[in-house]
Amino acid sequence: MTQAILVLNAGSSSIKFSLYDADVGKSEAPPLYGGEFEGLGHTLHFVAKDQAGARVVDKTVPGPPTHQQALSALLTWIEAHADGIELVAAGHRVVHGGEKFTGPVVVTAEVMAELKKLVPLVPQHQPHNLAAIAALSKLYPKLPQVACFDTSFHRTQAPVATHYALPRALTAAGVKGYGFHGISYEYIASVLPSHLGDASDGRVIVAHLGHGCSMCAMRNRKSVATTMGFSALDGLVMGRRCGSIDPGVLLYLLQERAMTPEALSKLLYEESGLLGASGLSDDMRDLLASKDPRAGEAIALFVYRIGRELGSLVAALGGLDALVFTGGIGEHAVEIRRRACVEAEWLGIALDEPANRSDGPRISLHGSWPSVWVIPTNEDLMIARHTAALLKLKART
Repeated sequence: MTQAILVLNAGSSSIKFSLYDADVGKSEAPPLYGGEFEGLGHTLHFVAKDQAGARVVDKTVPGPPTHQQALSALLTWIEAHADGIELVAAGHRVVHGGEKFTGPVVVTAEVMAELKKLVPLVPQHQPHNLAAIAALSKLYPKLPQVACFDTSFHRTQAPVATHYALPRALTAAGVKGYGFHGISYEYIASVLPSHLGDASDGRVIVAHLGHGCSMCAMRNRKSVATTMGFSALDGLVMGRRCGSIDPGVLLYLLQERAMTPEALSKLLYEESGLLGASGLSDDMRDLLASKDPRAGEAIALFVYRIGRELGSLVAALGGLDALVFTGGIGEHAVEIRRRACVEAEWLGIALDEPANRSDGPRISLHGSWPSVWVIPTNEDLMIARHTAALLKLKART
């Protein structure tokens, strides 16, 4: 019997999952199983693959399309079909840990109460992260659960990097920058030595580019500055989120265009970004394949903002030793990496075109400085490791 950790990343329309051997340690082994439930709120569809990548489940799940129904189907399948697996813990990606949680924690009623208070800060993510925890608690009340936070990695930043020029009472009340995508950055930081050697403790900027996008400046593999702040709206252009915007625009929309807070929230979180700028799609693959000039304009804006933020983060570090691309776009969009590197030639970056087309891992010319890399992230593995370490789990086979 293999003891296993269930890793969950729950969103508004889907739940992604992985099953890891509880003796996950420092191993880079793939999960025992992984998959996804799509169609929350509509029609649930369950797909699972084994360690070799072969599809072992592909079916519609009857019943209400809720987090609880999806997890019930998953647990039933694990008990019936995942041969020789004993589920001993679950680890969750939770986007916001606020000021209170600086690292992974075992979930209790008190922890859940604190996390619910943070829902207004990330309304598109936090409620769904917590819904999965609550659903699993009902289905498996004795199963230990661990919450891992996207904000925790950035708690090493100095106050000058996180504070806004607002009245001090608001800062004291928690209105400040938190940063996100921290689980991804933590994983990249953990594997930097195997790629960069001694330079891994130098001045490194990681670009996590996906449907959500941000960049993080690291020194000694710790967060120094990041492009996201108080909310997951800040910084780079994203799939549907606007990124940095003049606060005066928001005042104008509220006061002169009579937008309600609800309509404004929908605009910023769901109707902007690549989708809004192009009027075509929120998927970079679609835009890169399109000959519509609006697609080209949206891509140009996306790359331009990467360059602007890169310059800002280089200033925060006082220089640059390495740039790392990760995330869905960062790992696979050859053209975006090429354009971003060309725009950053002023930093000394010299792109190796064949290496870039082969997805690296090093995509800058050997001998050039700073070096540029493509390193796949693995948030699920990071969550599994934290869960195992926090609960002191050891596999029994």
